[in-house]
Amino acid sequence: MISNYNDFCAELLKAGFSVATGGNDEGVFGLLKHGWDEAPPDSPIRWHTGNPETDPWEWRMRVLDERDDIAYSKLFFKKAGYITKEWYPYFLAVRRGVKAFEDEYSSGSISHFAKRIYETVSENEKLPLHSIKELSGFSREDKSKFDSALTELQMKMYLTMCGRQQKSPQRGDSMAWSSTVFCTVERFFGESVFEAAAKISVDEAIEKITTQVFALNPAAQQKKVTKFIKG
Repeated sequence: MISNYNDFCAELLKAGFSVATGGNDEGVFGLLKHGWDEAPPDSPIRWHTGNPETDPWEWRMRVLDERDDIAYSKLFFKKAGYITKEWYPYFLAVRRGVKAFEDEYSSGSISHFAKRIYETVSENEKLPLHSIKELSGFSREDKSKFDSALTELQMKMYLTMCGRQQKSPQRGDSMAWSSTVFCTVERFFGESVFEAAAKISVDEAIEKITTQVFALNPAAQQKKVTKFIKG
């Protein structure tokens, strides 16, 4: 069904969401049926070749660079996934609702490390990963705390990936490396998704997403589906 980037985007827009890992739908739903080392011989899909048309690893950044209706970030099970703009308000209604970030932090729902990262990104509109670490004051020894907090902000739908930026080569390196860029969800999608989410109750959103999951995958595991939705 999916043999290139355009096929993938078309199917994703129909589905509304998908885990990103090929060959592992986490017991819920994934568009890509084969992992990087599992593609059958007759499939044109090949992971990590660098081909923008047939390499799913390249697609995750292409949707961010070329489209304004698909989000890619760590959204499901603390792993990467896709949600279209049409379906984003339903997940927002469940995971954020109308709660303000400061209120979430005050109630203990947001960690101190996540607050540092969020404020840094908010103040700068968008930042590459290495700059977030530096400006937020995280050291190399804080790597696990930083990674955990950044995942937390993506899962709670406060920050999202929005592209990549070339990082200048370090002394001794022969080439520059690509660094993932992050921004707030407000900057990425605008206010329309929040206005839509405000009109959706949590129960309505859960029911809507659950129905769609089972339409896509009747064999989905209910326990996993609930975690998939709530984050």
